[in-house]
Amino acid sequence: MAKQTFPQLKQGGGILRKVIGSALLVAVLVLVVRYPADAASGVKAAWAAAGSLVDGLVTFLRSVGS
Repeated sequence: MAKQTFPQLKQGGGILRKVIGSALLVAVLVLVVRYPADAASGVKAAWAAAGSLVDGLVTFLRSVGS
């Protein structure tokens, strides 16, 4: 039998983890339904911040490599 090379993720989890995850999901859905324009602008801002982070990391790595 072949040895498994990747560790398995823990399946399931405690009840508290599931309750917190469900509460966060409901909160996000409520925000999207009640304030769709604000939710969209928040996602756009987060996406722009993630893009800036990636650009900064690429610039840093290029500077280190040269």
